[in-house]
Amino acid sequence: MTFLTSNSIKLGVTDLSFHHMTAALVTQILQDMGFEVQREYAPHQDNFINLKQGKIDLLSSAWLPSSHGIYKADVEEVISVTELGLHYEPYALWGVPDYVPVSAVNEVSDLLKPEVMARMHKHIQGINPGAGITRFSIQMMQKYGLSDAGYTFSPGTEDACFGAFEQAVSNKQWIVVPLWKPQFLHHKYTIRELVEPKGLLGIVDRAVLLIRDDKKALFSSQQLARLDTLRFSNEIIAQLDYKVSREGAAIDSVANTWLKTNGFLN
Repeated sequence: MTFLTSNSIKLGVTDLSFHHMTAALVTQILQDMGFEVQREYAPHQDNFINLKQGKIDLLSSAWLPSSHGIYKADVEEVISVTELGLHYEPYALWGVPDYVPVSAVNEVSDLLKPEVMARMHKHIQGINPGAGITRFSIQMMQKYGLSDAGYTFSPGTEDACFGAFEQAVSNKQWIVVPLWKPQFLHHKYTIRELVEPKGLLGIVDRAVLLIRDDKKALFSSQQLARLDTLRFSNEIIAQLDYKVSREGAAIDSVANTWLKTNGFLN
């Protein structure tokens, strides 16, 4: 196959660690095709705005239809886009450390039990405001009466969210973490998902690569087909993200090694 070798591609990356990891895998494939890849990091909503405005050519990764569907629809008011691949199948969750007994806390409404409130840390630390899990969590605080009961929720950074969880675990403290899969904490900790019968956390999404349709001409049909065959999983992304985020490995080296080991690269 003859690859295009003179094209520079701008790949938008949502600025969270597991998105960085997935984008590194995509970047290695694009580089193997002969493209020069410039990664542009931005928060969730800004990443889609950049795609809409043509500041980036591709976006990794869009969670559809639940978490990022509203952002994709906004892009498509200006330009149609195509979904490629299935990077993993993400979903949002509220979880507790596995040492919190299921008999005490099995579903979200159990957080209102007096005996649970006496032990549970009342502050729920989230990530940035544009994230699906943040939007969903704000609704849950209201719909389940958690705010009225004395719980608080605040958006913040990845480090604030994950650090609060890890600190609580080190002290065996009861805590709720608003999370998702894939995420590197799942690689080390057993986090038990709370039952959420109101359906406020969305559904299982498809994590895909989005390309503006006016940029598809940069690729051959074979190259687009190759990007569409990329299949990872929640577990793979969590494992690789852990290597980078907690073990300090170089992200592109981790991506390259995994792709070669699993036959995506020679």
